[in-house]
Amino acid sequence: MKNRYIELMEKRRSIYALGKNVEQSEGILQDTIMEAIKHSPTAFNSQTSRAVILFNEHHDKLWDLVEEQLRSIVPVENFARTEEKIDSFRAGFASILFFEDQDVIQQYQNQFSLYAEQFPIWSEQATGIAQHSVWMALAQERLGASLQHYNPLIDQNVKDEWGIPDNWKLTAQMPFGSIEEVPSEKEFLANEERFKVFR
Repeated sequence: MKNRYIELMEKRRSIYALGKNVEQSEGILQDTIMEAIKHSPTAFNSQTSRAVILFNEHHDKLWDLVEEQLRSIVPVENFARTEEKIDSFRAGFASILFFEDQDVIQQYQNQFSLYAEQFPIWSEQATGIAQHSVWMALAQERLGASLQHYNPLIDQNVKDEWGIPDNWKLTAQMPFGSIEEVPSEKEFLANEERFKVFR
C-alpha cells in the first residue's frame, strides 16, 4: 500500500496556469495557510516564519508591483515574455508572501552563541519547510501554486505597501488558485544518482 503522504506529494506541482475558480472561502484558506505554517518545525522551536496573505485587489497589487519593478530592468524587446509570466500569477486567486523574522534570529544567536552562525541557515530551512507545508496543504485542497523569488527587487515596495516590519525579511512569493491546466509529467533522476543505502 502506497504512503498517503507520498501520494499527496506527487500531486504538489508547480502550477503556472492558475485561475480564480476556487470553492473554498477566503477564511478557510487563511486558516489552512496559518495552520500549515504554525505546525511547521523550526530549530529550537524559534518560530521565525511569518506570512502575509493577499486576496482580491491586494493580490493584484503585488503583481502590479512586480511588473513595475521588472519593467525598470528588463529590456523592452524582451518584456513580452516577462509580462505573460506575471499575468499568469495575477490570474490566480491569491498570493502568500513568506518572511523570516530577523529579530528572532538575532535573539537566538545571542542566547545560544555557540550556534550563532547556524541560526541564519536554520532560518532558511524553516522558511523552506513552511513553504512546502503550505504548498502541500493547498495541494490537499486541489489548488495549484508555484514558488517565486522576486526578492530583494520588490522588498521595499512590499514593506511600504502593506506596512511590513523592517525586521521581516522577504523570502518567497506564492501565487495560488484553481488549476486551469495540468502540467506535463515530471522527470526524475535515477535513484542510483541520488541515493546511497547501506544495510
